[in-house]
Amino acid sequence: MKCPYCSHDQTKVVDKRDLNAGVIRRRRVCTRCGRRFSTFEQAEVASLVVVKKDGRREPFDRGKLRLGIQKACEKRPISSEVIESLVDEVETACRSRDALEVPSSVIGELVMERLRALDKIAYIRFASVYRAFADLQSFEEELHQLLKAR
Repeated sequence: MKCPYCSHDQTKVVDKRDLNAGVIRRRRVCTRCGRRFSTFEQAEVASLVVVKKDGRREPFDRGKLRLGIQKACEKRPISSEVIESLVDEVETACRSRDALEVPSSVIGELVMERLRALDKIAYIRFASVYRAFADLQSFEEELHQLLKAR
């Protein structure tokens, strides 16, 4: 590791700390100028690709997933931490599959499964957009399924 101050290539690690989510912080000191600096390490994971219903492919976007869940949970007693945890769970479930491509239908089902257990109203809101109910009858059928499961 080169010193950012004098560009000397000999540094010494004086402290190492594990931060959250697999990030490692190392405190280093340059053996020439004696100045200290920190470096951060994080494992690089292969990027997921989402396969849309029409066959298009796009990179997995946590922000897009979070936004969809937040809209479903709007004006519900669900904290930001719970939403972030739900996003983490869905991403982890997608990454645990042995494929770098994940169909959008799998992501939608994972979210609905978790929302169904978390908040019924948020679940119905998400399902109404995700399943794109064509008419009132299909919406009613989903409500009846939810009531039966109760």
